[in-house]
Amino acid sequence: MSQLILNDTNKIRKIDRSDMLSFCLNAAHHFRKAKKAAERIVPNFSKPKNIIVAGMGGSAIGGELLKDLTRDNVKTPIEINRDYSLPAYANEKSLVLIISYSGETEETLSAFLSAVRNNCMIFCLSSGGDLLNFAEKLGVPYLKVPSGVPPRAALPYLFVPLLVLAKKIRIVSSASVDLSEALNVLEILSDENSPEKTVNENFAKTLALGLDGTVPVAYGYGIFRGVAQRFKTQFNENSKIPSKWEYFSELNHNEIEGWEQSGKLAKYFSAIFIRDKYEANEIRKRIEITKTLMNSDSKQFEVWSKGKSILARMLSTVYIGDYTSIYLAILRNIDPTPVYTIGSLKTKIKLTGTKKKIIGELRSLIASR
Repeated sequence: MSQLILNDTNKIRKIDRSDMLSFCLNAAHHFRKAKKAAERIVPNFSKPKNIIVAGMGGSAIGGELLKDLTRDNVKTPIEINRDYSLPAYANEKSLVLIISYSGETEETLSAFLSAVRNNCMIFCLSSGGDLLNFAEKLGVPYLKVPSGVPPRAALPYLFVPLLVLAKKIRIVSSASVDLSEALNVLEILSDENSPEKTVNENFAKTLALGLDGTVPVAYGYGIFRGVAQRFKTQFNENSKIPSKWEYFSELNHNEIEGWEQSGKLAKYFSAIFIRDKYEANEIRKRIEITKTLMNSDSKQFEVWSKGKSILARMLSTVYIGDYTSIYLAILRNIDPTPVYTIGSLKTKIKLTGTKKKIIGELRSLIASR
């Protein structure tokens, strides 16, 4: 019955009423559009001592990918800040990239306030809202991205500008921003994982079927650390299920022990190993040994990257996870786009008055200048 649902394109489109799948299928188009828009950025910053990416949820994942992409060849430290305040070291030599797709995220607005007070170099990325309103009033540079997209689906518009900006301030090389191979890979994935392809022809549909009824646990490493995190959050927001993520080799010092005496609990979990033909020998050995030590009642799956460049390999696995999470939602007869619980939480949080206080402080800051 489950397989029949995933082989029925009319059923898929009926369940995916808000058409989340289209953002995967048209990913290459969105990346091209994002790069064209980002080329308009004209930074007036000196080379920073450190970079802080401040954001939450889908608005922050681009920062994670940037950090993993540049870890082995960029000497400027990059930190992802998911908090109301910035690290104590943030100062005029720090470049703070403030990202809130809606422009209304209270933690990010608070981080923006901290960045202004600490005289940091600041660049904002948003579709509008209070963030861009205050950025404009304070003379802070920003890039306005297209509105009307679920934040988690806006990855091209929230990631590519970070790459382009990093290139323009000479943090990364032009090669790191070359999207050509990555976009070719995404177009191939669009064909291979399209709703028209049957389960037997479609890897993401097959993986979704295997994961159905379990808690997915995504295991990454190195350049796939943030990818594993993206898998987890996409299963949360698209599939509406619990999920978790870890990375090698840290998980070999704690997580692996959790499988030893898991007994019947193991059958409720699925491990997804994000793999790469270029993975270092020491990591390859750890993954293979880890698989043999896990409870035999648990399900194990592998997602292999595609492409040669680091960027292509990262994005190929990101979008396999995205496709899979959407097909898993469809299996569960759930429209993947709405996030009612997050919306409900934001409504209740608004009543606490925290955001109102932050807005008031930003207004006072503007008035004092």
